[in-house]
Amino acid sequence: MMLDTADAVFDALRENNERPFGRQRTVRAEELVEAAEQLDDRGALVTSLFELMSAYTYAGEERKSPVVFARIVRMWDDHPSDFSEWEERQLYWRFKWVTTALLQVPDVPLEAVRRWTREMEKRYRAAGHGLQPVYAMRHHIAAHIGAGREDGYDLWATRPRTDLSDCEACETRHRALHHAESGDEARALEEWQPVLDGGQTCMEEPYVSMAHALLPLLRAGRLDEARSHHLVGYRFARGKPDMPHALGLHLEFCALSRNEGRGLEVLAENRSMFDVVGSPLDRLNWLTGVEVLLARLADQGHGGLAVAGPPGRTWTVDALLAHVRAEADPLAAAFDRRNGTAEIGTRRRQRLAQRPLLDGPLALGVRAAAPDAAPSTGAGAKTGTATSAPGTGAEPGTERIAGAASTSADTEPIPADFTELVLLTRKLAAQGRPDADRLWERVRARTAEDGHVHDEDALGVELMLTAELTERAAFGGIDREEWAQARTDMLQAAGLYEEADLPGRACAARARAATASVAATVPDPKTDLALPLAELATELGLAADLMAAGRIEPDRYLAVLQCEAMTTRHRLIGDLPEPDAALTAAFETSVARLRAEAERLESLPRASAARQYAADVAARVGDLERAEAELADALDLVERAGHPWRTPRPLALLAQLRMRGDRAAEAVPLMHQALSAAARWPDASLSLGPFHALLGHAYAHAGDPAGAVRHLSEAADRMDREGAEDHAAQVRLELAELLGDQGRRADAVAVLESIVLGDTAALDPRLLAQVRLDLARGLAALGELREAAAEFVGLADVVAGWEDDRFTHTLVACEAAVALAASGQWEAARTAYDRAVASHARAPRPAPVVGMMREFARLTMAAQEADGLPAALRHLADADTLCAEVPSENADFAHWYHSGAIQYQRSRAYAAAGSYDDALAEMERSIAAYTEGGRAGEEPRAEAVRVAALIEGNALGDVPAADARLTAAIARCEEADLPEAAASLASVRSGLAARGQAADGD
Repeated sequence: MMLDTADAVFDALRENNERPFGRQRTVRAEELVEAAEQLDDRGALVTSLFELMSAYTYAGEERKSPVVFARIVRMWDDHPSDFSEWEERQLYWRFKWVTTALLQVPDVPLEAVRRWTREMEKRYRAAGHGLQPVYAMRHHIAAHIGAGREDGYDLWATRPRTDLSDCEACETRHRALHHAESGDEARALEEWQPVLDGGQTCMEEPYVSMAHALLPLLRAGRLDEARSHHLVGYRFARGKPDMPHALGLHLEFCALSRNEGRGLEVLAENRSMFDVVGSPLDRLNWLTGVEVLLARLADQGHGGLAVAGPPGRTWTVDALLAHVRAEADPLAAAFDRRNGTAEIGTRRRQRLAQRPLLDGPLALGVRAAAPDAAPSTGAGAKTGTATSAPGTGAEPGTERIAGAASTSADTEPIPADFTELVLLTRKLAAQGRPDADRLWERVRARTAEDGHVHDEDALGVELMLTAELTERAAFGGIDREEWAQARTDMLQAAGLYEEADLPGRACAARARAATASVAATVPDPKTDLALPLAELATELGLAADLMAAGRIEPDRYLAVLQCEAMTTRHRLIGDLPEPDAALTAAFETSVARLRAEAERLESLPRASAARQYAADVAARVGDLERAEAELADALDLVERAGHPWRTPRPLALLAQLRMRGDRAAEAVPLMHQALSAAARWPDASLSLGPFHALLGHAYAHAGDPAGAVRHLSEAADRMDREGAEDHAAQVRLELAELLGDQGRRADAVAVLESIVLGDTAALDPRLLAQVRLDLARGLAALGELREAAAEFVGLADVVAGWEDDRFTHTLVACEAAVALAASGQWEAARTAYDRAVASHARAPRPAPVVGMMREFARLTMAAQEADGLPAALRHLADADTLCAEVPSENADFAHWYHSGAIQYQRSRAYAAAGSYDDALAEMERSIAAYTEGGRAGEEPRAEAVRVAALIEGNALGDVPAADARLTAAIARCEEADLPEAAASLASVRSGLAARGQAADGD
């Protein structure tokens, strides 16, 4: 574009204004100033200079803006007529920017900052402006240097606001910061509330306040709010060059809420902040936040971990930490020298001295890898009934066993003597205690030491201990559903037991190996199970013989019977929903045998397991009454046995049953019991992610959304750590839906973005598509229309390749077309529109296509183009035609609704074009169509009546007819129990009545 005229410069300025703040916009602003300098039109130069000052300020180059502003002031003094009314106001407004910018730079003497403030006061007085903004700047200086803070605050805060005062939201932030820095965080949070609640907003608020309030909220125990403000506030600040201070606060929050993995992702997403050098004070605050995170990681032993630092080289935690300190310490000292106080250095040291504020990580709900990213051994473990002994989960250095919350009666000291260690481990394993797993790992480590020998008289031959350790490894494979390896290990253990002359144990191990083979293949109907079933039958017979001969321990004998019950359960579940009668009978027989033998041999835990199997299958076939009865007995048995570590699974299954019976309020305490027991008796084979997910669902159905968000967030975080990526994504999808239902759309979008911005290669493609669809819709709801359109278009390209599901492509193509049009990308929108119509011809989805056509009519009128009405009517005519083609018996297409909506939109189009008679006639048809919908049509009908009355009363001047229409509709809404609709109609009626009275008065 040639910039040889003022009009060309102004056009270029408008175009540049559409760009996001950053280097590209700043460079273009500099070019436009140079172009304006070549023209005779000083007004173009003034406007260009204001644009350049904005570009510097919002691109993190504030140190350059005072020079530009000084030039603007000189131009004002020489030729004030060159300034528009808006630019004159901006002149006085931006004095505040200069003070802020100069405070940012330690090279600028403090006297120079104060001189600008005096200049501001002089000009405000001369122009007749109130001085409250001047005192605000003096307060900021005092707060910055830490001297005269209280007096500065009082001089500002006690004066009335003026038209040049900062917006209410920003002033609220500064009042809250004053209280927080004075040590009164409770008052600060109270002051902040109107901003944090969204009652006071501006371009930067509530997002900047959200960042500042994070740690006070954590310290106050308001964790749900802290979580939400991090998600929403960080999403706003991410990547913005004028927000390094806020980003530093989010990093600090991640470190102190024990979310170091999330902090690393925030650091990686914002490494460009290392290049933002034009605002040194903001840079210092960013570097300090980085240092808080890095120091935390270094303290945890992650000094060698690769992290994102300044571009151009690779960094570790230790290297970047040293680099940051080397810059930040001298920078803080430079500010203190300039200010003549120790305020900046003290604040920095206080931030760095902070320790984590929580005992465990605050679940944020967003996807983030832990620094060590090591999946737990419980990955893949199920919430359902126990099917095996616990797996492994060594934790070197643990000097007590059982849960941290346990009393001394629940714990056992770990013996240093190897013989005592093995004997204790066997004792706990025989009881089924999960803390035996850690001891087995201790035993394994000791046996691997050079020169290890043990007392064979006390512990049995070496073969026996090797067999036990091999068997424990197999149990771990079963917990992780690594069936093939589990079978191999079990068979190896069986061979070692045989060699050690322990035929009962060998029999049980072989039975478990056969069970693993069945579990690996069910529910594949093509699998031949003859071999593993024959193997299991052989071991069942052998176990009975060994039991009769006294050659097998009773619990090992019951373990073989339990394998039979597990196997028939696996097969029966694989045959649902209509299982073979023979399979059902086999399952009932095997469970009955296990229960009877367990009761005969007085093994309460094995009897409980039999009842849990029976409950599980009963629940799956819909016999909830029997399922609950079996679970009640199962829980009673383990409680009588004194085995509280066995209660989490049956409690969780019982909670699921209460949920299915619409008794969510009863499910909540059951899940809390389950989680409490699991916390007291940590079990590596038990994945707690599904437990928290179930509790989240229970809270949601019980009407406690805060509790639901808390536990769904915890569930997703735990599933991440366990490597269950699909399950974590599914939970986040549900979490986002819940947040959206609460009106917390930005929270929901942050959760969904964390899924798609990470590595999605391992996610199920259909699940990922649903995530992207919900994300695109969320972005559109937030008004981020271009981003929404890009997501819709990308998703449409993906689903276009789904040969088995072209209907989804029709749906997504429709939404993509609407998003493109809503964002003003009309050429692309029309292409997408045609693509959606063509997709509908191949895979009909009439409802979204009709909705797209209606939206195009609305958006066409909103664009106010010359051919708006004809184009809108064409879209609506196409929608009519499509509706007529849909068979009346199509239950998925409500003809009354779509007909009413089309006529409603046609009426609005006519009204926008000034054709009020046509508009009223169409709205009458809309009302009639909605009436056909019965109760479901009452709410849209009320809206159509509202608009009809406005057309009738305001545009056509027939207030009495409108009044009568509204009165009848209000009564109808009240009868239909639609109070909000009735109130809306009553408001219109009152407005029309007042208008009529005014007309009579005239």
